[in-house]
Amino acid sequence: MLESRLKPNRLLPLLVAALTSTQVQAGDFTIELGGFYSQSDSNMQVTNPSTGNNFTLDYESDLQLAENEFLPFVELNYHFNERHNIYFDWKQLHRSAETLALSKPFQIEINDTIYDIQAGGKLNSTLNIDILRLGYGYDVFQGSNYNVGVSIGLHTMLIKMGFEGVIGACAASELLNNVCGSQPIPRMVDENVTAPLPDIGLYADYEFTPGWELVTHAQYFSVKLDDVEGELVDVKLGIDAQITSSWRMSVAYNYYKVDVDIAQTSAEKQTQVANYNIYYSFIGPMLSVSYTF
Repeated sequence: MLESRLKPNRLLPLLVAALTSTQVQAGDFTIELGGFYSQSDSNMQVTNPSTGNNFTLDYESDLQLAENEFLPFVELNYHFNERHNIYFDWKQLHRSAETLALSKPFQIEINDTIYDIQAGGKLNSTLNIDILRLGYGYDVFQGSNYNVGVSIGLHTMLIKMGFEGVIGACAASELLNNVCGSQPIPRMVDENVTAPLPDIGLYADYEFTPGWELVTHAQYFSVKLDDVEGELVDVKLGIDAQITSSWRMSVAYNYYKVDVDIAQTSAEKQTQVANYNIYYSFIGPMLSVSYTF
């Protein structure tokens, strides 16, 4: 005679399997919150007023911005189909510092105005970078304990550069022997740059034991379009652990590098009025928790 109900020793494995299942379901929405420990390397191209030659200004060593910081991030992921998903994430990289005695004088050109920042003076510097990533992923291969997919998306960097101190300013046409004739006065200089970079990538996850996954993604793009030229590398490798049926915890190691060169020209004069070369990278561990609805 067939049993009308499951015995306890049969029910327990089914409950464990349901709790630790990593199979993505259509309609799953996941929000992930966490932070990462960044080791930053950022610089831009400026001009030496003494020689008129360009050189690389390092934000960490020359302007005293913190090289290592713990910074937040958030990621949203929605599976509208068992194989199809869309994702959005945001990383905040905001830093500022005060240099009591600037060791290297430099000039920057913004919108046909030369800003002359002299050595020896106090300078407050700001470099805020917000990185937004929006994309689409498709699981090409699926198995009982693994997924392998491809992605296409867009990384957008919102860059805010700022300097506050005793700074000279003059029109590019008024520059004489690489020196502004106007007397430096206390002033603030701000500039905002938006750098969009499309990307393509691969991602994969492998459940090596129930409830524990090895996860990775790699994204890359190199583009030269109109006045924007850039390269993006984003590689992540981590371990994901399921705490409950909805909560997960992840520890990962991330390498991120972006190099953007933006040349801006005047529509009227057809001449270059600003040139930004922004290099940014971080490498370090990431820690996060996620919840799936």
